[in-house]
Amino acid sequence: MSKIAPVTGFLEACWPAVTPESLVAELLTDPSTAGDLFTEEEREAIRWAKPPKTAKSARWTAGDLLLLDEAAGLLERENSFGHVVVDEAQDLSPMAARAIARRSEHGSITLLGDLAQGTAPWAATDWREILAHLGKPDASVVPLTVGFRVPEAVVILANRLLPALGVNVPEAVSLRRDGDLAIIPVADPDDLDARTLVEVTAALEHEGSIAIVAADAAVDRLRGLLTAAGIEHATPDDLETEARVLVVPATLVKGLEYDHVIVHEPADIVAAEPRGLNRLYVVLTRAVTRLSVLHAKPLPEPLNID
Repeated sequence: MSKIAPVTGFLEACWPAVTPESLVAELLTDPSTAGDLFTEEEREAIRWAKPPKTAKSARWTAGDLLLLDEAAGLLERENSFGHVVVDEAQDLSPMAARAIARRSEHGSITLLGDLAQGTAPWAATDWREILAHLGKPDASVVPLTVGFRVPEAVVILANRLLPALGVNVPEAVSLRRDGDLAIIPVADPDDLDARTLVEVTAALEHEGSIAIVAADAAVDRLRGLLTAAGIEHATPDDLETEARVLVVPATLVKGLEYDHVIVHEPADIVAAEPRGLNRLYVVLTRAVTRLSVLHAKPLPEPLNID
């Protein structure tokens, strides 16, 4: 055994056993191990404020998991699938795209998404950006512009936002000529919540689901208003509820749809995040029958209708 120990030590020094967890943990604990790949500012940005005692005890964030996946791809070869389908692809980060690329190295990919609905800080403005990270820069891009879920009046309103979003997206067209759109200005901001209650009460005269979509900061106040008025309501988290009225934070409405959507103060939704106009585009396109837009503040400029 004594003769083997020197060999083991030599191999460990020249070819150490490395796991994705240990590699990433070492990098985030001491970014200088990457040599001159990072600037000093970048090193401080990624450095763990309180490093874990061991890689096994680290509390990995969602972003860290992509780093672990990248490291695993460098240390061991991933299995490649014949075909990969990705929905809501507009919010893919470059690192997430690389993770998918490693699993489709010898296969094909279908991406589905709407760049106008990209609300993540890293959301792309052109599909070619994502395709490059997927290793498929020359893949075909086919715009799907004709839909049937959202009525024409709502689609026309949402299309007004497209030039301000800076995305390479053609205007959508709806096959539906039904549906209702109401843009309701409220002169006194103190009356906005009360006017919202009136709109909810009127919506209850129709069949179907009703969603009040508001900036996240307004949700608790609006729920209190409905409770005081004796109107049964819920949130998207209440999976077993039979309530027809839901109060939905704007940041959670993506992917959902309702018969009647009541948008509460669009300006606040836009102001709440850097990609607020994209968020508003998502909000407007959740209505499948009726859309009411209530505002006391000026509408975002792209929505101003002469």
